[in-house]
Amino acid sequence: MRALKWSLAPLMMAWPLLIGSLHDHVGSWPLLVTGALLLAWRFPEARWLAITAGGGLILLGLLGEAEWGVRAYPVAINAVMLALFAFSLWQGPPVIERLARLREPDLPASGVRYTRRVTQVWCLFFLINGSVAAWTACYASLSLWTLYNGVISYGLIALMFTGEWCCRYRLRRTSP
Repeated sequence: MRALKWSLAPLMMAWPLLIGSLHDHVGSWPLLVTGALLLAWRFPEARWLAITAGGGLILLGLLGEAEWGVRAYPVAINAVMLALFAFSLWQGPPVIERLARLREPDLPASGVRYTRRVTQVWCLFFLINGSVAAWTACYASLSLWTLYNGVISYGLIALMFTGEWCCRYRLRRTSP
């Protein structure tokens, strides 16, 4: 099962690019159903939330055109990630703290505060990125939607990781 998860991860990351290239050949409904299944499968730790999001994609397809549901896939991913990160702030420990404790089990209080702030920043990122994804789904051409959701958003994620790593490195260097 773990091998399947890792083998399908590139498919999920390339989803917008696949939509951009396959949509005219395959049509919306096969892509919509595949996307909904991938979404439900990808988040086992929040299966109910992912299934709800995948069902929402199908519902969008049923209410309008199936292409709406296909284009809403990145919106659903951002919504699920936002919900997971935000819920962890409320229910604790925050997602980033959990990740930090894998490397440093005895995280100091300053590290706990820092990881909480980073989790909040990721929540803001998912909110903004999901909003832009929603705008491109509703108003942009398929090529612009593909460009933003398949290239630009991943660049922004890389910038977030790099920026956080630089901040953490600087803080560790200046901390006693």
